[in-house]
Amino acid sequence: MAHTDTRRHRIVPRSVALGFLSMLISVWSDITQAQQAAKMPRIGYLTAVPLSAYTTRIDAFRQGLREQGFTEGKNIVVEWRSSEGDRERTAALAAELVRLKVDVLVSGGLGATRALKTATSTIPIVMTRDSDPVGNGFIASLANPGGNITGLSDVSLDLVGKRLELLKEIVPKLTRVAVLGTTTNAANARELKEIENSAAALGVKVQYLDILSSKDIDTAFRAATKARVEAVVMNISGPIGLNNRKEIAELAVKHRLPAIYSLREYVEAGGLMNYAADLNDSDRRAAIYVDKILKGTKPADLPVEQPMRFEFVVNLKAAKAIGLTIPPNVLVRATKVIR
Repeated sequence: MAHTDTRRHRIVPRSVALGFLSMLISVWSDITQAQQAAKMPRIGYLTAVPLSAYTTRIDAFRQGLREQGFTEGKNIVVEWRSSEGDRERTAALAAELVRLKVDVLVSGGLGATRALKTATSTIPIVMTRDSDPVGNGFIASLANPGGNITGLSDVSLDLVGKRLELLKEIVPKLTRVAVLGTTTNAANARELKEIENSAAALGVKVQYLDILSSKDIDTAFRAATKARVEAVVMNISGPIGLNNRKEIAELAVKHRLPAIYSLREYVEAGGLMNYAADLNDSDRRAAIYVDKILKGTKPADLPVEQPMRFEFVVNLKAAKAIGLTIPPNVLVRATKVIR
């Protein structure tokens, strides 16, 4: 006699089966993406300046990567780090990026380059700017950098004297100028010497005022006014300046002091004018170095590049607030005029 199997077959509902299949696809996709991410080149970008004050340069670097065929998150990973001006934090973040075993390190300034140099002698480092990379001990020479560091110089040491010359052009009777600087900046002494040499040639006396923290800024402007200076060369280094750029610009206007800056961010915040290498262009070009290194070229074989573009930005709103007329022969040389 035939036996009938009375056990019921479980029928999985279609919605559950589809859900399970979708989950498997999702897990597989995550695994695949993780594997792809692991194979992507990884860049470590370190700066001492807050990233919020660095947006245009970050955008420029990303643009440069795209021009080399890289899209962040698609075929390259960028680990962004900022120490917000804290020196100890800069060193800690440099060590962190080295532990991540990134393929290339990019430094956003002197402090970052120094911290990365201390942290590694093997991972390639690309400078986006440095006023004197040979004098700072980062490279052997511009043509033959040697070691693991290359990139771009902003030649700011050559430009500080030119800034004073521009002030003299807009204030022809200039006899006394205040220089606001930061003695803890390694390049400060050399830059001040250049300013003093230019001042001597122009018949201008220099009053140096040290800015070591934000609380020194207002004090410095009051001291400059008391000393009857007629203009200001702003040579403050790093985050102290950029974090307080609006206050600095407003104080210069309040004290009716024509001021020239090393970065356009000050002028965009209300300052009078700046003359410098185009640092956005430098960040864009830093991506070219990254691409060459990822393709196998050693940093020692990549000459350090001098700036190709310079910018002279003038803010006519600030000039009007100070009661200053910019001579036409100066204004015509501006690469950008804020009206």
